[in-house]
Amino acid sequence: MHTPSNPFTDDDALHVQEDGGLLVDGGKITASGDFATLRTEYPEATITDLRGGVLLPGFIDTHVHYPQVRIIGGLGMPLLDWLDHVTLPEEARLSSDTYARAVARDFLHGLRCNGTTTALVFGSHYRSAVDVFFEEAAQTGLRTVAGQVVSDRMLRDELHTTPELAYSEGKALIERWHGVGRARYAVTPRFSLSASEGILDACAALMHEFPDVHFTSHINENVREVQTVKELFPGSLDYLDTYDRAGLLGRRSVLAHSVHTTDRELGQMAAHHCTAAHCPCSNSALGSGLFPLKRHLNAGVHVSMGTDVGGGTGFSMLKEGLQAYFMQQLLGEGGLPLTPAHLLYLSTRAGAQALDMQDQIGDFGVGKAFDAVWLRPPEGSTLDAILNHATSSSETLAALFANGTQADVARVWVGGDEVFARAGFKGSEVVQKQPPELVS
Repeated sequence: MHTPSNPFTDDDALHVQEDGGLLVDGGKITASGDFATLRTEYPEATITDLRGGVLLPGFIDTHVHYPQVRIIGGLGMPLLDWLDHVTLPEEARLSSDTYARAVARDFLHGLRCNGTTTALVFGSHYRSAVDVFFEEAAQTGLRTVAGQVVSDRMLRDELHTTPELAYSEGKALIERWHGVGRARYAVTPRFSLSASEGILDACAALMHEFPDVHFTSHINENVREVQTVKELFPGSLDYLDTYDRAGLLGRRSVLAHSVHTTDRELGQMAAHHCTAAHCPCSNSALGSGLFPLKRHLNAGVHVSMGTDVGGGTGFSMLKEGLQAYFMQQLLGEGGLPLTPAHLLYLSTRAGAQALDMQDQIGDFGVGKAFDAVWLRPPEGSTLDAILNHATSSSETLAALFANGTQADVARVWVGGDEVFARAGFKGSEVVQKQPPELVS
Protein backbone atom coordinates (compact mmCIF):
# COMPACT_ATOMS: atom_id res chain seq x y z
CA MET A 1 0.00 0.00 0.00
CA HIS A 2 1.25 3.47 -0.90
CA THR A 3 -0.09 6.74 0.49
CA PRO A 4 1.31 10.27 -0.04
CA SER A 5 1.54 13.47 1.90
CA ASN A 6 3.19 16.47 0.19
CA PRO A 7 6.62 15.63 -1.26
CA PHE A 8 7.10 19.26 -2.33
CA THR A 9 7.35 20.22 1.36
CA ASP A 10 8.06 16.91 3.15
CA ASP A 11 11.18 14.90 2.34
CA ASP A 12 9.60 11.80 3.89
CA ALA A 13 6.20 12.15 2.25
CA LEU A 14 5.66 8.67 0.84
CA HIS A 15 4.37 6.11 3.34
CA VAL A 16 4.57 2.48 2.25
CA GLN A 17 3.37 -0.74 3.87
CA GLU A 18 4.76 -3.86 2.22
CA ASP A 19 2.47 -6.26 4.13
CA GLY A 20 0.08 -3.82 5.66
CA GLY A 21 -3.58 -3.79 6.43
CA LEU A 22 -6.43 -1.30 6.63
CA LEU A 23 -9.47 -1.86 8.79
CA VAL A 24 -12.50 -0.50 6.95
CA ASP A 25 -15.77 -0.05 8.80
CA GLY A 26 -18.77 1.82 7.45
CA GLY A 27 -16.73 2.89 4.44
CA LYS A 28 -14.03 4.58 6.55
CA ILE A 29 -10.54 3.53 7.57
CA THR A 30 -10.59 2.90 11.31
CA ALA A 31 -7.16 1.35 11.76
CA SER A 32 -3.95 0.96 9.79
CA GLY A 33 -0.76 -0.97 10.31
CA ASP A 34 0.99 -4.30 10.01
CA PHE A 35 -1.47 -6.91 8.71
CA ALA A 36 -0.54 -9.63 11.19
CA THR A 37 -1.03 -7.27 14.11
CA LEU A 38 -4.38 -6.04 12.85
CA ARG A 39 -5.50 -9.62 12.17
CA THR A 40 -4.75 -10.51 15.79
CA GLU A 41 -6.57 -7.44 17.12
CA TYR A 42 -9.65 -7.92 14.90
CA PRO A 43 -10.07 -11.69 14.44
CA GLU A 44 -13.72 -11.38 13.36
CA ALA A 45 -13.05 -8.98 10.49
CA THR A 46 -13.75 -10.11 6.94
CA ILE A 47 -10.48 -10.28 5.01
CA THR A 48 -10.02 -8.94 1.49
CA ASP A 49 -6.70 -10.24 0.22
CA LEU A 50 -5.07 -7.80 -2.21
CA ARG A 51 -1.63 -9.33 -2.33
CA GLY A 52 -0.06 -9.52 -5.76
CA GLY A 53 -0.85 -5.92 -6.64
CA VAL A 54 -0.44 -2.35 -5.42
CA LEU A 55 -3.13 -0.49 -3.50
CA LEU A 56 -3.17 3.31 -3.93
CA PRO A 57 -5.55 6.03 -2.78
CA GLY A 58 -8.20 6.68 -5.42
CA PHE A 59 -7.13 9.10 -8.13
CA ILE A 60 -8.55 12.64 -8.08
CA ASP A 61 -8.99 14.43 -11.41
CA THR A 62 -9.38 18.19 -10.95
CA HIS A 63 -10.18 19.16 -14.54
CA VAL A 64 -12.22 17.06 -16.96
CA HIS A 65 -15.12 17.76 -19.37
CA TYR A 66 -18.16 15.48 -19.30
CA PRO A 67 -19.51 16.43 -22.79
CA GLN A 68 -16.19 15.71 -24.51
CA VAL A 69 -15.62 12.00 -23.90
CA ARG A 70 -16.61 11.03 -27.45
CA ILE A 71 -14.28 13.49 -29.16
CA ILE A 72 -11.02 12.47 -27.46
CA GLY A 73 -8.23 12.46 -30.04
CA GLY A 74 -9.01 15.61 -32.01
CA LEU A 75 -5.35 16.22 -32.75
CA GLY A 76 -3.64 18.72 -35.01
CA MET A 77 -5.32 21.97 -33.91
CA PRO A 78 -4.62 24.67 -31.33
CA LEU A 79 -7.19 25.40 -28.64
CA LEU A 80 -9.56 27.86 -30.31
CA ASP A 81 -9.67 26.02 -33.65
CA TRP A 82 -10.21 22.73 -31.81
CA LEU A 83 -13.12 24.26 -29.89
CA ASP A 84 -14.79 25.54 -33.05
CA HIS A 85 -14.37 22.44 -35.20
CA VAL A 86 -14.42 19.54 -32.74
CA THR A 87 -15.71 20.38 -29.27
CA LEU A 88 -18.56 22.85 -29.57
CA PRO A 89 -20.55 20.89 -32.20
CA GLU A 90 -20.42 17.87 -29.88
CA GLU A 91 -21.40 19.92 -26.82
CA ALA A 92 -24.45 21.21 -28.69
CA ARG A 93 -25.68 17.62 -29.09
CA LEU A 94 -26.26 17.42 -25.34
CA SER A 95 -29.46 19.43 -25.82
CA SER A 96 -30.95 15.94 -26.16
CA ASP A 97 -31.34 14.36 -22.72
CA THR A 98 -31.15 10.92 -24.31
CA TYR A 99 -27.82 11.73 -25.88
CA ALA A 100 -26.60 13.44 -22.71
CA ARG A 101 -27.40 10.36 -20.64
CA ALA A 102 -25.47 8.08 -22.97
CA VAL A 103 -22.50 10.45 -22.90
CA ALA A 104 -22.65 10.67 -19.09
CA ARG A 105 -22.52 6.89 -18.83
CA ASP A 106 -19.52 6.72 -21.17
CA PHE A 107 -17.80 9.48 -19.22
CA LEU A 108 -18.39 8.03 -15.77
CA HIS A 109 -17.29 4.58 -16.88
CA GLY A 110 -14.10 6.14 -18.24
CA LEU A 111 -13.36 7.63 -14.83
CA ARG A 112 -13.95 4.59 -12.68
CA CYS A 113 -12.25 2.00 -14.90
CA ASN A 114 -9.12 4.15 -14.75
CA GLY A 115 -9.18 4.31 -10.95
CA THR A 116 -10.49 7.86 -10.62
CA THR A 117 -12.74 8.08 -7.58
CA THR A 118 -13.29 11.86 -7.41
CA ALA A 119 -13.49 14.37 -10.25
CA LEU A 120 -14.01 18.11 -10.67
CA VAL A 121 -16.15 18.08 -13.79
CA PHE A 122 -16.99 20.73 -16.35
CA GLY A 123 -20.64 20.00 -17.05
CA SER A 124 -22.86 20.86 -19.97
CA HIS A 125 -24.20 24.23 -21.10
CA TYR A 126 -27.68 22.69 -20.76
CA ARG A 127 -29.26 22.53 -17.32
CA SER A 128 -31.12 19.31 -18.12
CA ALA A 129 -27.88 17.61 -19.19
CA VAL A 130 -26.31 18.56 -15.85
CA ASP A 131 -29.29 17.04 -14.02
CA VAL A 132 -28.78 13.89 -16.10
CA PHE A 133 -25.09 13.84 -15.20
CA PHE A 134 -25.72 14.03 -11.46
CA GLU A 135 -28.39 11.32 -11.73
CA GLU A 136 -25.99 8.98 -13.48
CA ALA A 137 -23.10 9.85 -11.16
CA ALA A 138 -25.23 8.92 -8.17
CA GLN A 139 -25.76 5.47 -9.69
CA THR A 140 -22.02 4.86 -10.04
CA GLY A 141 -21.06 5.88 -6.50
CA LEU A 142 -18.27 8.21 -7.66
CA ARG A 143 -17.56 11.51 -5.95
CA THR A 144 -18.28 14.34 -8.38
CA VAL A 145 -17.96 18.10 -8.11
CA ALA A 146 -19.68 19.50 -11.20
CA GLY A 147 -21.72 22.38 -12.53
CA GLN A 148 -23.50 23.92 -15.48
CA VAL A 149 -21.13 25.68 -17.87
CA VAL A 150 -22.26 29.23 -18.64
CA SER A 151 -21.26 31.58 -21.48
CA ASP A 152 -22.90 34.38 -23.45
CA ARG A 153 -20.52 35.14 -26.33
CA MET A 154 -18.07 33.75 -28.90
CA LEU A 155 -19.53 30.23 -28.90
CA ARG A 156 -22.33 28.66 -30.93
CA ASP A 157 -25.58 30.53 -30.33
CA GLU A 158 -27.32 27.49 -28.84
CA LEU A 159 -24.67 27.31 -26.10
CA HIS A 160 -25.22 30.89 -24.97
CA THR A 161 -27.25 31.91 -21.94
CA THR A 162 -28.00 35.16 -20.11
CA PRO A 163 -26.84 36.35 -16.68
CA GLU A 164 -30.40 35.93 -15.39
CA LEU A 165 -30.64 32.33 -16.60
CA ALA A 166 -27.11 31.54 -15.44
CA TYR A 167 -28.13 32.58 -11.94
CA SER A 168 -31.60 31.00 -11.82
CA GLU A 169 -30.60 27.68 -13.38
CA GLY A 170 -27.44 27.50 -11.29
CA LYS A 171 -29.43 28.14 -8.12
CA ALA A 172 -31.90 25.39 -8.98
CA LEU A 173 -29.07 22.91 -9.61
CA ILE A 174 -27.30 23.84 -6.37
CA GLU A 175 -30.48 23.42 -4.35
CA ARG A 176 -31.15 20.03 -5.93
CA TRP A 177 -27.67 18.50 -5.95
CA HIS A 178 -25.08 20.26 -3.79
CA GLY A 179 -24.20 18.09 -0.80
CA VAL A 180 -26.59 15.32 -1.82
CA GLY A 181 -24.88 11.94 -1.49
CA ARG A 182 -21.41 12.23 -3.02
CA ALA A 183 -22.28 15.21 -5.25
CA ARG A 184 -21.08 18.77 -4.88
CA TYR A 185 -21.63 21.79 -7.11
CA ALA A 186 -19.06 23.95 -8.91
CA VAL A 187 -19.95 27.34 -10.37
CA THR A 188 -18.48 27.12 -13.87
CA PRO A 189 -18.15 29.99 -16.34
CA ARG A 190 -16.44 28.42 -19.36
CA PHE A 191 -13.71 31.06 -19.51
CA SER A 192 -13.53 34.83 -19.67
CA LEU A 193 -13.26 34.61 -23.46
CA SER A 194 -16.90 33.48 -23.61
CA ALA A 195 -18.23 35.01 -20.37
CA SER A 196 -19.07 38.69 -20.11
CA GLU A 197 -18.93 40.72 -16.92
CA GLY A 198 -22.64 40.00 -16.52
CA ILE A 199 -22.10 36.24 -16.55
CA LEU A 200 -19.18 36.50 -14.12
CA ASP A 201 -21.30 38.67 -11.80
CA ALA A 202 -24.10 36.08 -11.90
CA CYS A 203 -21.59 33.40 -10.95
CA ALA A 204 -20.36 35.55 -8.08
CA ALA A 205 -23.93 36.03 -6.87
CA LEU A 206 -24.34 32.25 -6.63
CA MET A 207 -21.11 31.90 -4.69
CA HIS A 208 -22.15 34.66 -2.31
CA GLU A 209 -25.52 33.00 -1.72
CA PHE A 210 -24.03 29.51 -1.40
CA PRO A 211 -20.58 30.04 0.12
CA ASP A 212 -19.64 26.36 0.34
CA VAL A 213 -19.88 25.64 -3.40
CA HIS A 214 -16.79 25.37 -5.57
CA PHE A 215 -15.59 27.49 -8.49
CA THR A 216 -13.72 26.39 -11.60
CA SER A 217 -12.79 27.81 -14.98
CA HIS A 218 -9.86 28.10 -17.40
CA ILE A 219 -6.98 30.56 -17.36
CA ASN A 220 -3.96 31.37 -19.56
CA GLU A 221 -4.08 28.17 -21.61
CA ASN A 222 -3.27 29.49 -25.08
CA VAL A 223 -1.43 32.63 -26.23
CA ARG A 224 -4.18 33.68 -28.64
CA GLU A 225 -6.81 33.12 -25.95
CA VAL A 226 -4.88 35.28 -23.48
CA GLN A 227 -4.59 38.13 -25.99
CA THR A 228 -8.30 37.99 -26.83
CA VAL A 229 -9.28 38.13 -23.15
CA LYS A 230 -7.06 41.19 -22.77
CA GLU A 231 -8.95 42.88 -25.62
CA LEU A 232 -12.36 41.91 -24.20
CA PHE A 233 -11.53 43.23 -20.70
CA PRO A 234 -9.51 46.43 -21.32
CA GLY A 235 -10.05 47.56 -17.73
CA SER A 236 -8.57 44.40 -16.20
CA LEU A 237 -4.93 44.00 -15.30
CA ASP A 238 -4.69 40.50 -16.78
CA TYR A 239 -6.66 37.27 -17.24
CA LEU A 240 -6.84 36.46 -13.52
CA ASP A 241 -8.12 39.95 -12.78
CA THR A 242 -11.30 39.23 -14.77
CA TYR A 243 -12.22 36.63 -12.15
CA ASP A 244 -10.77 38.55 -9.22
CA ARG A 245 -12.80 41.71 -9.90
CA ALA A 246 -15.97 39.62 -9.97
CA GLY A 247 -15.16 38.10 -6.57
CA LEU A 248 -14.74 34.55 -7.84
CA LEU A 249 -11.41 33.61 -6.28
CA GLY A 250 -11.00 31.74 -3.02
CA ARG A 251 -9.98 28.54 -1.27
CA ARG A 252 -12.27 26.39 -3.44
CA SER A 253 -11.32 27.99 -6.76
CA VAL A 254 -9.58 25.74 -9.29
CA LEU A 255 -8.21 27.32 -12.47
CA ALA A 256 -7.21 24.94 -15.23
CA HIS A 257 -4.00 25.13 -17.27
CA SER A 258 -2.27 28.36 -16.10
CA VAL A 259 0.47 27.89 -18.70
CA HIS A 260 1.13 31.55 -19.56
CA THR A 261 0.49 33.09 -16.14
CA THR A 262 2.35 36.24 -15.06
CA ASP A 263 4.15 36.77 -11.78
CA ARG A 264 1.43 39.19 -10.66
CA GLU A 265 -1.23 36.57 -11.32
CA LEU A 266 0.70 33.93 -9.42
CA GLY A 267 0.97 36.26 -6.45
CA GLN A 268 -2.78 36.84 -6.46
CA MET A 269 -3.56 33.15 -6.88
CA ALA A 270 -1.43 32.43 -3.83
CA ALA A 271 -3.05 35.25 -1.86
CA HIS A 272 -6.51 33.85 -2.61
CA HIS A 273 -5.36 30.24 -1.96
CA CYS A 274 -6.47 29.14 -5.43
CA THR A 275 -5.36 25.94 -7.15
CA ALA A 276 -3.88 25.59 -10.63
CA ALA A 277 -5.00 22.35 -12.28
CA HIS A 278 -2.11 21.11 -14.42
CA CYS A 279 -3.29 19.22 -17.55
CA PRO A 280 -0.09 17.93 -19.16
CA CYS A 281 -1.49 15.69 -21.91
CA SER A 282 -3.89 18.40 -23.11
CA ASN A 283 -1.19 21.06 -23.02
CA SER A 284 0.92 18.83 -25.26
CA ALA A 285 -1.88 17.70 -27.60
CA LEU A 286 -3.11 21.23 -28.25
CA GLY A 287 0.38 22.73 -28.29
CA SER A 288 -0.51 25.10 -25.46
CA GLY A 289 2.92 25.11 -23.82
CA LEU A 290 5.01 23.72 -20.97
CA PHE A 291 3.54 24.23 -17.52
CA PRO A 292 5.82 26.33 -15.24
CA LEU A 293 5.44 24.17 -12.14
CA LYS A 294 8.48 25.61 -10.37
CA ARG A 295 7.19 29.19 -10.76
CA HIS A 296 3.80 28.21 -9.32
CA LEU A 297 5.27 26.45 -6.31
CA ASN A 298 7.83 29.18 -5.67
CA ALA A 299 4.98 31.71 -5.65
CA GLY A 300 3.04 29.60 -3.13
CA VAL A 301 0.35 28.44 -5.57
CA HIS A 302 -1.14 25.01 -4.91
CA VAL A 303 -1.05 22.66 -7.92
CA SER A 304 -3.18 19.59 -8.65
CA MET A 305 -3.63 17.60 -11.84
CA GLY A 306 -6.38 16.93 -14.40
CA THR A 307 -6.87 14.95 -17.58
CA ASP A 308 -8.83 17.66 -19.45
CA VAL A 309 -10.78 15.10 -21.48
CA GLY A 310 -11.28 15.65 -24.38
CA GLY A 311 -8.42 18.11 -25.00
CA GLY A 312 -6.44 15.51 -23.10
CA THR A 313 -5.93 12.05 -24.47
CA GLY A 314 -7.75 9.88 -21.96
CA PHE A 315 -8.85 9.38 -18.35
CA SER A 316 -5.67 7.81 -16.98
CA MET A 317 -4.07 9.81 -14.19
CA LEU A 318 -1.05 7.51 -14.54
CA LYS A 319 -0.54 8.81 -18.07
CA GLU A 320 -1.00 12.41 -16.89
CA GLY A 321 1.65 11.85 -14.24
CA LEU A 322 4.08 10.50 -16.80
CA GLN A 323 3.45 13.43 -19.15
CA ALA A 324 3.90 15.87 -16.25
CA TYR A 325 7.28 14.25 -15.62
CA PHE A 326 8.24 14.61 -19.29
CA MET A 327 7.28 18.29 -19.36
CA GLN A 328 9.46 19.17 -16.40
CA GLN A 329 12.36 17.29 -17.94
CA LEU A 330 12.02 19.30 -21.16
CA LEU A 331 12.03 22.60 -19.28
CA GLY A 332 15.60 21.97 -18.20
CA GLU A 333 16.76 24.43 -15.54
CA GLY A 334 13.33 26.05 -15.56
CA GLY A 335 11.66 22.76 -14.71
CA LEU A 336 11.23 20.89 -11.46
CA PRO A 337 12.48 17.28 -11.52
CA LEU A 338 9.64 15.06 -10.38
CA THR A 339 9.94 11.84 -8.41
CA PRO A 340 7.40 9.00 -8.34
CA ALA A 341 6.22 10.33 -4.96
CA HIS A 342 5.49 13.71 -6.58
CA LEU A 343 3.42 12.01 -9.26
CA LEU A 344 1.38 10.05 -6.73
CA TYR A 345 0.78 13.18 -4.69
CA LEU A 346 -0.37 15.18 -7.73
CA SER A 347 -2.73 12.33 -8.67
CA THR A 348 -4.29 11.94 -5.21
CA ARG A 349 -3.84 14.13 -2.16
CA ALA A 350 -3.14 17.32 -4.13
CA GLY A 351 -6.59 16.95 -5.69
CA ALA A 352 -8.23 16.45 -2.31
CA GLN A 353 -6.59 19.65 -1.09
CA ALA A 354 -7.71 21.52 -4.21
CA LEU A 355 -11.31 20.52 -3.48
CA ASP A 356 -10.97 21.29 0.25
CA MET A 357 -11.69 17.61 0.94
CA GLN A 358 -8.31 16.68 2.41
CA ASP A 359 -9.94 15.70 5.71
CA GLN A 360 -12.10 13.12 3.91
CA ILE A 361 -10.11 11.66 1.02
CA GLY A 362 -6.71 11.67 -0.68
CA ASP A 363 -4.74 9.15 1.40
CA PHE A 364 -5.12 6.14 3.69
CA GLY A 365 -5.12 8.05 6.96
CA VAL A 366 -7.32 6.78 9.78
CA GLY A 367 -10.68 8.51 9.63
CA LYS A 368 -10.57 8.96 5.84
CA ALA A 369 -12.99 7.32 3.46
CA PHE A 370 -11.73 4.12 1.87
CA ASP A 371 -11.36 5.45 -1.68
CA ALA A 372 -8.84 3.18 -3.35
CA VAL A 373 -7.58 1.71 -6.60
CA TRP A 374 -5.97 -1.72 -6.75
CA LEU A 375 -3.50 -2.01 -9.60
CA ARG A 376 -2.74 -5.57 -10.57
CA PRO A 377 -1.30 -6.02 -14.06
CA PRO A 378 -2.42 -9.06 -16.04
CA GLU A 379 -0.11 -12.01 -15.50
CA GLY A 380 2.63 -12.14 -18.09
CA SER A 381 2.36 -8.48 -19.05
CA THR A 382 5.43 -6.24 -19.26
CA LEU A 383 4.35 -4.27 -16.19
CA ASP A 384 3.84 -7.51 -14.27
CA ALA A 385 7.42 -8.52 -15.09
CA ILE A 386 8.78 -5.13 -14.02
CA LEU A 387 6.90 -5.13 -10.70
CA ASN A 388 8.05 -8.65 -9.92
CA HIS A 389 11.64 -7.43 -10.09
CA ALA A 390 11.24 -4.02 -8.45
CA THR A 391 13.46 -3.69 -5.38
CA SER A 392 11.99 -0.53 -3.82
CA SER A 393 8.72 1.34 -3.45
CA SER A 394 10.12 4.12 -5.65
CA GLU A 395 10.83 1.64 -8.43
CA THR A 396 7.32 0.23 -8.09
CA LEU A 397 5.67 3.64 -8.37
CA ALA A 398 7.90 4.66 -11.25
CA ALA A 399 6.93 1.49 -13.12
CA LEU A 400 3.23 2.14 -12.54
CA PHE A 401 3.39 5.68 -13.91
CA ALA A 402 5.67 4.75 -16.81
CA ASN A 403 3.78 1.65 -17.91
CA GLY A 404 0.38 1.53 -16.19
CA THR A 405 -2.83 1.70 -18.23
CA GLN A 406 -6.54 1.13 -17.78
CA ALA A 407 -5.90 -2.59 -18.30
CA ASP A 408 -3.95 -2.70 -15.04
CA VAL A 409 -6.80 -1.35 -12.88
CA ALA A 410 -8.29 -4.39 -11.17
CA ARG A 411 -10.70 -2.97 -8.57
CA VAL A 412 -11.84 0.46 -7.39
CA TRP A 413 -13.66 1.51 -4.21
CA VAL A 414 -15.35 4.74 -3.10
CA GLY A 415 -16.32 5.01 0.55
CA GLY A 416 -15.83 1.27 0.90
CA ASP A 417 -18.20 0.52 -1.97
CA GLU A 418 -16.74 -1.28 -4.94
CA VAL A 419 -17.48 0.81 -8.04
CA PHE A 420 -15.42 -1.13 -10.58
CA ALA A 421 -13.99 -4.61 -10.96
CA ARG A 422 -12.05 -5.77 -13.99
CA ALA A 423 -13.54 -8.72 -15.81
CA GLY A 424 -12.27 -11.90 -14.23
CA PHE A 425 -12.21 -10.58 -10.67
CA LYS A 426 -14.94 -11.57 -8.25
CA GLY A 427 -17.08 -8.97 -6.51
CA SER A 428 -15.98 -7.12 -3.41
CA GLU A 429 -16.23 -8.59 0.06
CA VAL A 430 -16.68 -5.08 1.49
CA VAL A 431 -18.95 -5.22 4.53
CA GLN A 432 -20.63 -1.96 5.60
CA LYS A 433 -21.84 -3.30 8.95
CA GLN A 434 -20.11 -5.32 11.63
CA PRO A 435 -17.87 -7.20 11.34
CA PRO A 436 -15.52 -4.70 9.71
CA GLU A 437 -13.35 -5.53 6.71
CA LEU A 438 -9.61 -5.99 6.95
CA VAL A 439 -7.89 -5.13 3.68
CA SER A 440 -4.51 -6.78 3.22
